Amino acid sequence: MKLNDLNKLLMINTVELLGHYGDDLIHACSAWTSTSRELTNEKIERVPKLLNMLASEGHHTPFEKSSLHFLVTVDQATHIHLLKHRIGVSINGESARYKELKEDKTYLPSDWPEEWIEHLQWITEISNKAYHKCLEELTPTLGRKRAKESARFFKTFNSQITMDLMFNWRSFAHFQQLRNSEHAQVEVRELAQKMLDLVKNIEGNPFKHTIEAFKLN
Repeated sequence: MKLNDLNKLLMINTVELLGHYGDDLIHACSAWTSTSRELTNEKIERVPKLLNMLASEGHHTPFEKSSLHFLVTVDQATHIHLLKHRIGVSINGESARYKELKEDKTYLPSDWPEEWIEHLQWITEISNKAYHKCLEELTPTLGRKRAKESARFFKTFNSQITMDLMFNWRSFAHFQQLRNSEHAQVEVRELAQKMLDLVKNIEGNPFKHTIEAFKLN
């Protein structure tokens, strides 16, 4: 079965920026709390230089005063990468223990040859059918709860779940440095870049100098 372009578009990892708090000035004022938070035009002009100094010399606590809130839909490998980021990161996600994953959301790697993409899709469709059938038939004997949590063993590693993520800016910068890297797996690297692009495109560019201070591309 040939994949059409619509199928390919639907079988990718996605990210949405739900909201944000703070900006460059919030970070600067947090740092200036140790001396004086009183703002003058001269101090405001020094914000980029101050943020560069804080980032380069490891004085990162002021960057914890802002937050970035995302909704992502990702494959299981990327899900595991995200779970490794715990300090300054809040995560909630879909649970196959509490619900049946009826949508069968699926990721297909775009850099594979068509032949192998088709093969993976075929295996995934078989596994998804087995998952739903198993859940249905186990429910009368094991109960709905045990049926849900055990039928998911049929789910393939390219199955996607939706996750609610919130970073403070310090943790987001750390995430970017580790995951938006040539050494990271392609899927999580692409997700990290999409997140960064969304932050760069917030109206008014409130984190412009923070992004530059951490040298995030």
